[in-house]
Amino acid sequence: MTDFNADIENCLAVLQAGGVILYPTDTIWGLGCDATNAAAVDKLIAIKGKPLNKGLIVILANERDLIHYVANLNLEAFNYLETVEKPTTVIYENGLEVADNVLNNDGSIAIRLVKEDFCRHLLKRFKKPVVSTSANLHTQPSPQFFKDIPTELKQQVDYVVKYRQDDQTETSASTIVKWQNEGGISILRK
Repeated sequence: MTDFNADIENCLAVLQAGGVILYPTDTIWGLGCDATNAAAVDKLIAIKGKPLNKGLIVILANERDLIHYVANLNLEAFNYLETVEKPTTVIYENGLEVADNVLNNDGSIAIRLVKEDFCRHLLKRFKKPVVSTSANLHTQPSPQFFKDIPTELKQQVDYVVKYRQDDQTETSASTIVKWQNEGGISILRK
């Protein structure tokens, strides 16, 4: 296993300072920042060129962390997540404790629980949610591999993770579902 401790330390310093990182996730390479820091989120949005009216995905390491960021969490969501194999982002009603510019216009929050080692270590050490949006300009396709990430993005972030840059494992973006507290889901992206 590749050692990623130096990358974790560098990411923590950047995240704590309100910076933006380029990092491997459980799906595709992502741009990330402290999801509780509105200025950091603004910086990430400016780099990506993302419209301000769209929410952002945040990642968490543990199910128990969800109760801090979702009001009136329906525990049936955990049962649903146990049935999926592909990384799945769930949009929950009534997001809490993150910067307003992370939330969707309706106040909902998009959260993915990650199982990938690098992200889990980073999240456990940071102890806050991290934004995870694809490492591409807003109108461009998501990059399949690190080498596909636009140079201008690499130059604008505060830290580029070295871990997994040579990884050629095929990946795809997460499935996105919207969870209704009264029960049921809507699949927004497979």
